[in-house]
Amino acid sequence: MRIYKVGYPLCFPPSLKPSHLSSWCINAIPIPLPLPLPLTTHYPLLSSNTESENSLMDPQDVKTNIVLILDFGSQYTHLITRRIRALNVFSLCINGTSSLKSIADLNPLAIILSGGPHSVHAIDAPCFPSGFMEYVESNKLPVLGICYGLQLIVQKTGGEVRVGEKQEYGRMEIEVEKACGLFGNKKVGDRQSVWMSHGDEAVKLPEGFEVVARSKQGSVAAVENREKRLYGLQYHPEVTHSPEGMETLRYFLFDICGVTAGWKMEDVLEEELKIIKETVGPDDHVICGLSGGVDSTVAATLVHKAIGDRLHCAFVDNGLLRFKERARVMETFEKDLHLPVTCIDATEQFLSKLKGVTEPEKKRKIIGNEFICIFDAFAHDLEKKLQRKPLYLVQGTLYPDVIESCPPPGSGRTHSHTIKSHHNVGGLPKDMKLKLIEPLKLLFKDEVRELGRIMGVPVSFLKRHPFPGPGLAVRVPGDVTEGNRLDILRKVYEYLFLKYTQCNNIQLFNVFFCRLWCPYQADDIFIQAIKDAGIYDSIWQAFAVFMPVLTVGVQGDQRTHSYAIALRAVTSHDGMTADWYYFDHKFLADLSTRICNEVQGVNRVLLDITSKPPATIEWE
Repeated sequence: MRIYKVGYPLCFPPSLKPSHLSSWCINAIPIPLPLPLPLTTHYPLLSSNTESENSLMDPQDVKTNIVLILDFGSQYTHLITRRIRALNVFSLCINGTSSLKSIADLNPLAIILSGGPHSVHAIDAPCFPSGFMEYVESNKLPVLGICYGLQLIVQKTGGEVRVGEKQEYGRMEIEVEKACGLFGNKKVGDRQSVWMSHGDEAVKLPEGFEVVARSKQGSVAAVENREKRLYGLQYHPEVTHSPEGMETLRYFLFDICGVTAGWKMEDVLEEELKIIKETVGPDDHVICGLSGGVDSTVAATLVHKAIGDRLHCAFVDNGLLRFKERARVMETFEKDLHLPVTCIDATEQFLSKLKGVTEPEKKRKIIGNEFICIFDAFAHDLEKKLQRKPLYLVQGTLYPDVIESCPPPGSGRTHSHTIKSHHNVGGLPKDMKLKLIEPLKLLFKDEVRELGRIMGVPVSFLKRHPFPGPGLAVRVPGDVTEGNRLDILRKVYEYLFLKYTQCNNIQLFNVFFCRLWCPYQADDIFIQAIKDAGIYDSIWQAFAVFMPVLTVGVQGDQRTHSYAIALRAVTSHDGMTADWYYFDHKFLADLSTRICNEVQGVNRVLLDITSKPPATIEWE
């Protein structure tokens, strides 16, 4: 292992423990997200157009301004979090079955009960903890139940929930029956389109509750007990298919709950720096694993601002990087961010462990374990130099990483029921010697980019499209060490690098990478076509995939057995959900013709039109 010395990320709030984090499995259709949201972190923020822009919120006030979401397994729960953050109010999502103490310790100002795939009658149906209803009543906390959450409130307070005679799924029209509470800004008879997804329904309300809206079929759509401050919506206001849902959430938060939008962006940064300094002792040293991506870079920049040169960054070349990736990112670290980074060449170490491995999940686990082994060794070398042990490892783990690596509520599983393993979540060994610091663990991708912008991370770097943690290992189907697959991919990058540096568009090279086990032209044609069409900025991630199967074709009046190319392009705001990009048909027809005509060895072009979920963005 060769080491090149080039030169010279926060943690949970004190009241937030890792066990508080929500566990779920997202497994149904995606809902389009709104425009990118403003940054929020462990505490609320204040947008530039908020009245109290110049005021600072006391940390103690922040703790009483949290909107807490209890997650019961809905595929949309993370959307509730994002919708509330979009209103400049901090929202935190924890497991719906968390202890009452965990809930009380967070001192929420309001609580939202999410939807979920279970029936309240199921034996293993998840439920809020014993004493919850007494807790919210004694503290006069407003509670909003959404879908399954409404049914829980009704059942646990003396009402009755049954399997509906007519189940309601998809778009449905509801009508306001009482212009009060949740619909205090509406009129009786007002109608709106909402998104339903339920089989059970409330057929008998508890004492003190009243129906304030019904569906077109006559089912209960909204209930409330204003005296006890308990509210329920049978539909999902958080999805874009409920056009007035955001308005309903806003009215609930500001008019019913009295929540206040909190901090400016700069205040969020200051609070994060404060937490780092309180977590890391004055003589403690910290290691940060830099991947060259946005997340770890923002995390490192944040921690470096807090503790200076007691942060020791390591960038590992695992042999799975893109063409000239090491040289380019090291230049950014050194010249733009002034981070002290040690570059570790561990190509042989990684590839030897990956030899013969074809299963994608196993490849991810191996890569994760090797990263930790390298960081442990780096820590030992650093200990000899400093005469003291580094205690912490900083990682750029994001909220979606945590969500996708956790079991769903009510599943009975204590291990990760993963969508995919993340080398910084699912791949960590239990006996890891370093303590983790994950400053971005509650943030979405766009929020991390905004935080980086404030700290001066180059915008061109922040706009880089995502590249998988395991690198090219998941872009080469099967054994990555077989033949010269990695070398072929790097030749693709070399070609693209030379082409796009000449046109001063480094981002295209950084972003549109190839997964081809065949000549480079297909990916190049795809990239150039997207650029020429002026749709590059509308796409979250795009690439071409080599399909290692031969298909029958007819080219030049001859029968051919050649390979197929699959094109993948998706839109997203945070990587949690994604929809395939809707290309114009003529664009696709021209693109297919060009690829088949110009790329030797290809006779078929496919378009991946699968959203996330059910698929992931990556193929492996």
